[in-house]
Amino acid sequence: MDLSLSDEQKQLKDAAERFVRDKYTFENRRKIAATERGWLPENWSQFAELGWLGMSFSEEDGGYGGGPIETMIVMEEFGKGLVLEPFLPTVVLGGGMIASAGTKAQKEALLAPMIEGKKQFAFAWLERQSRYNLADVSLKATKEGAGWSLSGHKGVVYNAPSADHIIVLARTAGSAREPKGLTLFIVDAKAKGISRRDYPTQDALRASELTFDKVSVGADAVLGKVDEAFPVVEGAVDRAIVALCAEATGCMDAINAATLEYIKTRKQFGVPIGKFQVLQHRMVDCFTNAQEARSMTLMASLKIDDKDATVRAKAASGAKVQIGKSGKFCGQSAVQMHGGMGVTDELSVSHYFKRLTMIDLMFGNQQHHLTRYSNLAMAA
Repeated sequence: MDLSLSDEQKQLKDAAERFVRDKYTFENRRKIAATERGWLPENWSQFAELGWLGMSFSEEDGGYGGGPIETMIVMEEFGKGLVLEPFLPTVVLGGGMIASAGTKAQKEALLAPMIEGKKQFAFAWLERQSRYNLADVSLKATKEGAGWSLSGHKGVVYNAPSADHIIVLARTAGSAREPKGLTLFIVDAKAKGISRRDYPTQDALRASELTFDKVSVGADAVLGKVDEAFPVVEGAVDRAIVALCAEATGCMDAINAATLEYIKTRKQFGVPIGKFQVLQHRMVDCFTNAQEARSMTLMASLKIDDKDATVRAKAASGAKVQIGKSGKFCGQSAVQMHGGMGVTDELSVSHYFKRLTMIDLMFGNQQHHLTRYSNLAMAA
């Protein structure tokens, strides 16, 4: 199998590298993170101009016919710069679910403007009791005439402060934690009855706690089939996991490079500490971990569009396990080799470590996905 990039994919990688190099130096990122939005509209417009917002969607949906490999390429470069623009919640999650389950009218009204950079999304699924269980949903949607009424709470909704529409996972039937009986709704972010508490996350992104108090939506707000949203959500989340894994490989490359440069210049006992064999061995271990993570991410990217849902799920969970293991090793090693200043806010290493830690926790940590993979393998 030829795993080398095509000419078009190489051009995409070069463009993403240039963007990160020009726009996301460490000092520039600190300035962007300190803005009210936490990201720059001009950068988002550039994403649209470069075709990144539509690259992974089919031509029938107004995209450019790419797929998971193109997403992997861009997300890896984003990881190297710790890019803050809401690509994952808008394009991978929101856009992915609309492309998968949306009607023609919904795609024209939402997906096309998103590809042009004119609309953003947030995905609200997590609740206080949910932890990593996608089906543990208590927010209720009840029939109200021809439409629906939504009431309940959602937490850690990434990009909710900037989103035009929030895709809400609600329970329309069944009991708590039951996959059957879940429905997706596309809700205007400014709809009456939504209250929001915004905050920055540990890794400088933006999220919100959302309360829905009898929020009324029409029948056309339903995304996909009533009571049958779980497969759509699970598929979209698995694709988001693979995208996060790609971002993590970029983070690991950057944190390893920064650490290698540091041990080459930091002197102790009159010589660079990189001369000490134990640190040389540790850097080799960091490199090996990063390469193992990259291999698993590539494998998952190649399998995430498989027709068999079990194959897709195993690929995503397998990659997430390796990312959790490798990210923790590279992050902790970088901090240790930098000494006490490795955890300071003024050093880029601490920011990469925080992002790697958050990636491990998003949509299930290492232990959760190891259990999930084991269960899927036993059921096969």
